Amino acid sequence: MTSSNLPDPAATTEAARPRIAWIGLGIMGSPMSENLVKAGYPVTGYTLEPEKLERLAAAGGTPAGSIAEAVSEADVIITMVPASPQVEAVAYGPDGILENARSGALLIDMSSITPGTSIDLAAAAREKGVRVLDAPVSGGEAGAIEAVLSIMVGGEQADFDAARPIFDVLGATVVLCGPHGAGQTVKAANQLIVAVNIEACAEAVVFLEKSGVDLGAALDVLGGGLAGSTVLARKRDNFLNRDFTPGFRIDLHHKDMGIVTDAARRVGAALPAGALVAQLVASLRAQGDGGLDHSALLRAVERLSGNQV
Repeated sequence: MTSSNLPDPAATTEAARPRIAWIGLGIMGSPMSENLVKAGYPVTGYTLEPEKLERLAAAGGTPAGSIAEAVSEADVIITMVPASPQVEAVAYGPDGILENARSGALLIDMSSITPGTSIDLAAAAREKGVRVLDAPVSGGEAGAIEAVLSIMVGGEQADFDAARPIFDVLGATVVLCGPHGAGQTVKAANQLIVAVNIEACAEAVVFLEKSGVDLGAALDVLGGGLAGSTVLARKRDNFLNRDFTPGFRIDLHHKDMGIVTDAARRVGAALPAGALVAQLVASLRAQGDGGLDHSALLRAVERLSGNQV
């Protein structure tokens, strides 16, 4: 099956829409898959956590007992798992996606992994007649719930065009960035910018508080000027309330900083600020804060500043 004869994702009846298999129903995957269900797509999901399958069923999706069961009749297969090893685990092997997907199916990996893993997956899938897009996202749990994610895509134009109606349900900014692996490269750059931005905001928070300034007022005025950013807007309340309920965990950002520093080394790009923040993220994780939201970089700055945390 080619992209030209996939069921039209924009069709008005559910029967005519592509059948979607969703693998990975975590903090991001659950709300994203539910948004597709709300938009009328038939979604069959698989994950290792039974309560997440129950959540999908309650939203109108169909739970599956295995990857093979989820993908066997799917037109589009979407994966959203933590890292490269998990993508390889669900993609390869006799019980994996590639051995059980129909020829002509479109596999969209929305995980954040190394560009090399995406390139290798596309090559392996091609031998099975499965087309692949790497399509990592930015926007965190809030962006997933609100369907305003930024989606950076690598792969073929025809496959991107076929997947575009699905992407438009999940995000507000959707861009084909280049060939296989390009989406992951842009995501790595995104994570570099986000980490450095959070660190700068955290340092500003500690500086402002130690100076006796009203933090809420200061963040409001900073947010309205050149210092304003999506990071500051999204994480303002985290900083103010010291609420580090995970929207995107330090553990995952640690993984992503490893991806970007390794990829930059391979191409000869210097990341002096990025390397420093990568170490701060690693130290925060080593101190037991890996399960907290990445805005918890504030805790690292507070410790360095002599505050009791």
